[in-house]
Amino acid sequence: MKVLIIGCGRVGARTAMELDRRGEKVTIIDIDQRAFLKLPAKFAGASIRGSGTDEAVLREAGAEMSDVLMALTEGDNRNALAAQIGKHLFGIPRVIAKVNDPVRAEAYRSLGLETICRTVILSDALVLAAMEGAEATDGEVLPPTAEPIQGAPTPGTRAHEIARAAAREEEGVELDEGEDQADREGAREGAPVGTVRDPGEEA
Repeated sequence: MKVLIIGCGRVGARTAMELDRRGEKVTIIDIDQRAFLKLPAKFAGASIRGSGTDEAVLREAGAEMSDVLMALTEGDNRNALAAQIGKHLFGIPRVIAKVNDPVRAEAYRSLGLETICRTVILSDALVLAAMEGAEATDGEVLPPTAEPIQGAPTPGTRAHEIARAAAREEEGVELDEGEDQADREGAREGAPVGTVRDPGEEA
């Protein structure tokens, strides 16, 4: 199976790595050459610098021969546009767009695009975790008795501390397609929580 991935951020790089590990033919596109540093040295796929909404770049990446296109940048509109180009111009059998905004996700689905909304996935997972026995008492998170998960918050960690840590992680390390240089410099210097990293896109 030939898979074309647009956006070499955390999600894109991890997806490319896992598909490559399973023996699939992977090509990944990103506008920033540094984004490819997220890929492991043993990655056997191809990496192409350019815009995932540029027809010439997509042709160079082999879009016409791809079985799947995954648009995984941080920009909802860019992902939807790339998915539409892949679906309608190149006739790629399956296109998937990562979308942050649930309202946009529903709108894009009405256009015939397959979407994955991380906001919905995360909220569903949190509800499921709560229903399966996690307890919250006086602002503290008390997970159910189980083997600890690596990197998970320890019992007694306050909920607002977890939220701040998650926000910091989301803030500073993403180098997805389309982010401008000023945003990157701000991320390295530790911009305050709440800064929007994708100009023109909501967080």
